Amino acid sequence: MEDIKVIKSEEFALRIIKLYRYLVSTQKEFVMSKQILRSGTSIGANIAEAICAESADDFIHKLAIAQKEASETGYWLKLLYKSDFITEQQFNSINQDCSELLNIISAIIIKLKKSQK
Repeated sequence: MEDIKVIKSEEFALRIIKLYRYLVSTQKEFVMSKQILRSGTSIGANIAEAICAESADDFIHKLAIAQKEASETGYWLKLLYKSDFITEQQFNSINQDCSELLNIISAIIIKLKKSQK
């Protein structure tokens, strides 16, 4: 059975891909859309890499990269909303998912770092 963080990150990546398509085709926005595509899909890719980590430290490092990508994705979402490329409803929906992922990843990192001490 797949881990919840893997499933959530994959579902989030698919939402980001759909958002990217919408931004490019409907909103004709090409710069921020490419940035959010990269950071939003990178979260799950780094979680997938973490699962195959060579050590506990490597696992934490890969999750930390996923954490940074989630934070960056949140930044791009705010810019897209504040510049009127996405509606408040669109922003709230996808930003909630982004925040949940960030919180899950952060909690795992904190727990693992505490257990290493």
